[in-house]
Amino acid sequence: MIVFYTLALLSEIVGTIGGFGSSVFFVPIASFFFEPKVVLGLTAFFHVFSNMAKLIMFRKFIDKRIFLLFGLPSVIGVIAGGLLATKLSFYYAELIMGAFLVAFSFYFLNYPDVTFEASKKNAIKGGTVAGFLAGLIGTGGAVRGAAMAAFNLEKNFFVGTSAAIDMGVDFSRSFIYWFDDFINSSHLWYLPGLIIVSFLGSWIGKILLNKISQLYFRKIVLVLVGIIGIVSITKFII
Repeated sequence: MIVFYTLALLSEIVGTIGGFGSSVFFVPIASFFFEPKVVLGLTAFFHVFSNMAKLIMFRKFIDKRIFLLFGLPSVIGVIAGGLLATKLSFYYAELIMGAFLVAFSFYFLNYPDVTFEASKKNAIKGGTVAGFLAGLIGTGGAVRGAAMAAFNLEKNFFVGTSAAIDMGVDFSRSFIYWFDDFINSSHLWYLPGLIIVSFLGSWIGKILLNKISQLYFRKIVLVLVGIIGIVSITKFII
Protein backbone atom coordinates (compact mmCIF):
# COMPACT_ATOMS: atom_id res chain seq x y z
CA MET A 1 0.00 0.00 0.00
CA ILE A 2 3.03 2.30 0.11
CA VAL A 3 2.69 2.80 -3.65
CA PHE A 4 -1.01 3.59 -3.26
CA TYR A 5 -0.47 6.24 -0.58
CA THR A 6 2.47 7.75 -2.47
CA LEU A 7 0.37 8.14 -5.61
CA ALA A 8 -2.50 9.51 -3.51
CA LEU A 9 -0.12 12.11 -2.04
CA LEU A 10 1.05 13.15 -5.50
CA SER A 11 -2.55 13.43 -6.71
CA GLU A 12 -3.36 15.64 -3.70
CA ILE A 13 -0.38 17.92 -4.33
CA VAL A 14 -1.06 18.30 -8.04
CA GLY A 15 -4.80 18.59 -7.47
CA THR A 16 -4.25 21.42 -4.99
CA ILE A 17 -1.96 23.37 -7.29
CA GLY A 18 -4.05 22.75 -10.40
CA GLY A 19 -7.27 23.72 -8.63
CA PHE A 20 -9.20 20.72 -9.96
CA GLY A 21 -9.04 18.71 -6.75
CA SER A 22 -7.31 15.37 -6.31
CA SER A 23 -10.17 13.19 -7.61
CA VAL A 24 -9.20 13.80 -11.24
CA PHE A 25 -6.00 11.89 -10.50
CA PHE A 26 -7.00 9.79 -7.50
CA VAL A 27 -9.95 8.01 -9.16
CA PRO A 28 -7.98 6.44 -12.05
CA ILE A 29 -5.06 5.71 -9.72
CA ALA A 30 -7.29 4.00 -7.14
CA SER A 31 -8.95 1.96 -9.90
CA PHE A 32 -5.70 -0.01 -10.20
CA PHE A 33 -6.10 -1.15 -6.60
CA PHE A 34 -9.86 -1.41 -5.99
CA GLU A 35 -13.10 -2.21 -7.78
CA PRO A 36 -15.13 0.78 -9.10
CA LYS A 37 -17.63 1.07 -6.23
CA VAL A 38 -14.87 1.02 -3.61
CA VAL A 39 -13.00 3.66 -5.62
CA LEU A 40 -16.01 5.97 -5.51
CA GLY A 41 -16.45 5.43 -1.78
CA LEU A 42 -12.81 6.00 -0.87
CA THR A 43 -12.62 9.02 -3.17
CA ALA A 44 -15.57 10.66 -1.45
CA PHE A 45 -14.11 10.21 2.03
CA PHE A 46 -10.60 11.16 0.87
CA HIS A 47 -12.01 14.35 -0.62
CA VAL A 48 -13.84 15.23 2.59
CA PHE A 49 -10.50 15.12 4.43
CA SER A 50 -8.79 16.95 1.57
CA ASN A 51 -11.36 19.74 1.52
CA MET A 52 -11.21 20.01 5.30
CA ALA A 53 -7.46 20.58 5.03
CA LYS A 54 -7.88 23.21 2.31
CA LEU A 55 -10.64 25.02 4.21
CA ILE A 56 -8.24 25.36 7.13
CA MET A 57 -5.31 26.48 4.99
CA PHE A 58 -7.28 28.67 2.55
CA ARG A 59 -10.01 29.84 4.96
CA LYS A 60 -9.36 33.50 4.12
CA PHE A 61 -9.73 32.85 0.40
CA ILE A 62 -13.37 31.90 -0.19
CA ASP A 63 -15.63 33.89 -2.51
CA LYS A 64 -19.06 33.52 -0.87
CA ARG A 65 -21.04 34.59 -3.94
CA ILE A 66 -19.41 32.03 -6.23
CA PHE A 67 -19.61 29.42 -3.47
CA LEU A 68 -23.39 29.78 -3.41
CA LEU A 69 -23.78 29.92 -7.21
CA PHE A 70 -21.77 26.73 -7.73
CA GLY A 71 -22.24 25.00 -4.40
CA LEU A 72 -25.99 24.51 -4.13
CA PRO A 73 -26.44 23.17 -7.71
CA SER A 74 -23.40 20.92 -7.16
CA VAL A 75 -24.95 19.30 -4.10
CA ILE A 76 -28.18 18.66 -5.99
CA GLY A 77 -26.20 17.26 -8.94
CA VAL A 78 -24.04 14.97 -6.81
CA ILE A 79 -27.06 13.49 -5.06
CA ALA A 80 -28.64 12.72 -8.44
CA GLY A 81 -25.39 11.28 -9.81
CA GLY A 82 -24.70 9.28 -6.66
CA LEU A 83 -28.18 7.74 -6.64
CA LEU A 84 -27.84 6.87 -10.32
CA ALA A 85 -24.45 5.28 -9.63
CA THR A 86 -26.12 2.87 -7.19
CA LYS A 87 -28.38 1.60 -9.99
CA LEU A 88 -26.01 1.36 -12.96
CA SER A 89 -23.45 -1.26 -13.90
CA PHE A 90 -19.87 0.06 -13.57
CA TYR A 91 -18.48 -1.98 -16.42
CA TYR A 92 -17.99 1.08 -18.65
CA ALA A 93 -17.34 3.61 -15.89
CA GLU A 94 -13.56 3.56 -16.32
CA LEU A 95 -13.82 3.89 -20.11
CA ILE A 96 -16.22 6.83 -19.81
CA MET A 97 -14.00 8.53 -17.28
CA GLY A 98 -10.89 8.01 -19.40
CA ALA A 99 -12.57 9.37 -22.53
CA PHE A 100 -13.80 12.40 -20.60
CA LEU A 101 -10.33 13.18 -19.21
CA VAL A 102 -8.66 12.83 -22.63
CA ALA A 103 -11.28 15.04 -24.31
CA PHE A 104 -11.05 17.66 -21.56
CA SER A 105 -7.25 17.76 -21.70
CA PHE A 106 -7.08 17.87 -25.50
CA TYR A 107 -9.68 20.61 -25.81
CA PHE A 108 -8.22 23.04 -23.28
CA LEU A 109 -4.62 22.44 -24.37
CA ASN A 110 -5.55 23.25 -27.95
CA TYR A 111 -7.93 26.08 -27.08
CA PRO A 112 -6.38 27.72 -23.99
CA ASP A 113 -8.24 30.99 -24.55
CA VAL A 114 -11.69 29.39 -24.45
CA THR A 115 -13.69 30.67 -21.50
CA PHE A 116 -17.27 30.57 -20.29
CA GLU A 117 -19.29 33.72 -19.73
CA ALA A 118 -19.14 34.58 -16.04
CA SER A 119 -22.91 34.53 -15.59
CA LYS A 120 -25.19 33.08 -12.91
CA LYS A 121 -26.70 30.78 -15.51
CA ASN A 122 -23.36 29.24 -16.48
CA ALA A 123 -22.30 28.99 -12.84
CA ILE A 124 -25.45 27.01 -12.02
CA LYS A 125 -25.00 24.79 -15.08
CA GLY A 126 -21.32 24.19 -14.33
CA GLY A 127 -22.02 23.39 -10.69
CA THR A 128 -24.82 20.98 -11.56
CA VAL A 129 -22.81 19.09 -14.20
CA ALA A 130 -19.69 18.96 -12.02
CA GLY A 131 -21.68 17.63 -9.08
CA PHE A 132 -23.48 15.06 -11.21
CA LEU A 133 -20.22 13.72 -12.66
CA ALA A 134 -18.67 13.59 -9.19
CA GLY A 135 -21.55 11.45 -7.97
CA LEU A 136 -21.66 9.22 -11.06
CA ILE A 137 -18.02 8.58 -11.97
CA GLY A 138 -16.16 10.02 -8.98
CA THR A 139 -14.66 13.16 -10.50
CA GLY A 140 -16.21 16.45 -11.55
CA GLY A 141 -13.54 18.91 -10.50
CA ALA A 142 -12.27 19.38 -14.04
CA VAL A 143 -15.68 20.63 -15.20
CA ARG A 144 -16.06 22.88 -12.18
CA GLY A 145 -12.54 24.23 -12.67
CA ALA A 146 -13.24 25.06 -16.32
CA ALA A 147 -16.47 26.83 -15.43
CA MET A 148 -14.98 28.73 -12.49
CA ALA A 149 -12.09 29.90 -14.67
CA ALA A 150 -14.52 32.33 -16.31
CA PHE A 151 -14.66 34.31 -13.07
CA ASN A 152 -10.89 34.95 -13.17
CA LEU A 153 -10.35 34.23 -9.49
CA GLU A 154 -6.92 34.75 -7.99
CA LYS A 155 -5.35 31.29 -7.60
CA ASN A 156 -5.69 31.16 -3.80
CA PHE A 157 -9.35 32.19 -4.02
CA PHE A 158 -9.81 29.61 -6.77
CA VAL A 159 -8.52 26.78 -4.56
CA GLY A 160 -10.29 27.97 -1.40
CA THR A 161 -13.66 28.50 -3.08
CA SER A 162 -13.39 25.23 -4.97
CA ALA A 163 -12.67 23.38 -1.71
CA ALA A 164 -15.71 24.95 -0.05
CA ILE A 165 -17.93 23.84 -2.93
CA ASP A 166 -16.35 20.40 -2.98
CA MET A 167 -16.95 19.89 0.73
CA GLY A 168 -20.72 19.97 0.24
CA VAL A 169 -20.46 17.70 -2.78
CA ASP A 170 -18.27 15.06 -1.17
CA PHE A 171 -20.02 15.14 2.20
CA SER A 172 -23.33 14.46 0.43
CA ARG A 173 -22.12 11.60 -1.75
CA SER A 174 -20.16 9.95 1.06
CA PHE A 175 -23.45 9.25 2.83
CA ILE A 176 -24.97 7.75 -0.33
CA TYR A 177 -21.96 5.52 -0.97
CA TRP A 178 -21.75 4.39 2.66
CA PHE A 179 -25.40 3.42 2.98
CA ASP A 180 -25.29 1.60 -0.37
CA ASP A 181 -22.25 -0.44 0.74
CA PHE A 182 -19.77 1.00 -1.76
CA ILE A 183 -17.32 0.66 1.11
CA ASN A 184 -17.65 -1.16 4.40
CA SER A 185 -15.82 -1.62 7.69
CA SER A 186 -13.06 -3.62 5.96
CA HIS A 187 -12.04 -0.48 4.04
CA LEU A 188 -11.98 1.86 7.05
CA TRP A 189 -8.36 1.10 7.87
CA TYR A 190 -7.35 2.95 4.69
CA LEU A 191 -8.84 6.19 6.03
CA PRO A 192 -6.16 7.16 8.63
CA GLY A 193 -3.50 7.04 5.91
CA LEU A 194 -5.70 9.09 3.56
CA ILE A 195 -6.26 11.69 6.28
CA ILE A 196 -2.49 12.13 6.66
CA VAL A 197 -2.04 12.24 2.88
CA SER A 198 -4.81 14.82 2.42
CA PHE A 199 -3.37 17.28 4.95
CA LEU A 200 0.26 16.74 3.93
CA GLY A 201 -0.55 17.00 0.22
CA SER A 202 -2.64 20.15 0.67
CA TRP A 203 0.13 21.75 2.74
CA ILE A 204 2.82 20.97 0.15
CA GLY A 205 0.48 22.06 -2.63
CA LYS A 206 -0.17 25.41 -0.95
CA ILE A 207 3.57 26.06 -0.63
CA LEU A 208 4.20 25.21 -4.29
CA LEU A 209 1.14 27.15 -5.43
CA ASN A 210 2.74 30.37 -4.23
CA LYS A 211 6.02 29.62 -6.02
CA ILE A 212 4.89 28.29 -9.39
CA SER A 213 3.16 30.18 -12.17
CA GLN A 214 -0.45 28.99 -12.18
CA LEU A 215 -0.75 29.40 -15.94
CA TYR A 216 2.37 27.34 -16.63
CA PHE A 217 1.53 24.65 -14.14
CA ARG A 218 -2.06 24.34 -15.39
CA LYS A 219 -0.67 23.27 -18.76
CA ILE A 220 1.32 20.55 -17.00
CA VAL A 221 -1.80 19.50 -15.12
CA LEU A 222 -3.80 19.24 -18.35
CA VAL A 223 -1.10 17.02 -19.86
CA LEU A 224 -1.20 14.80 -16.78
CA VAL A 225 -4.99 14.64 -16.97
CA GLY A 226 -4.73 13.48 -20.57
CA ILE A 227 -2.11 10.85 -19.74
CA ILE A 228 -4.23 9.50 -16.89
CA GLY A 229 -7.22 9.33 -19.23
CA ILE A 230 -5.22 7.38 -21.81
CA VAL A 231 -3.97 4.99 -19.13
CA SER A 232 -7.54 4.45 -17.92
CA ILE A 233 -8.76 3.67 -21.44
CA THR A 234 -5.81 1.34 -22.07
CA LYS A 235 -6.44 -0.44 -18.78
CA PHE A 236 -10.08 -0.98 -19.72
CA ILE A 237 -9.22 -2.35 -23.20
CA ILE A 238 -6.50 -4.69 -21.88
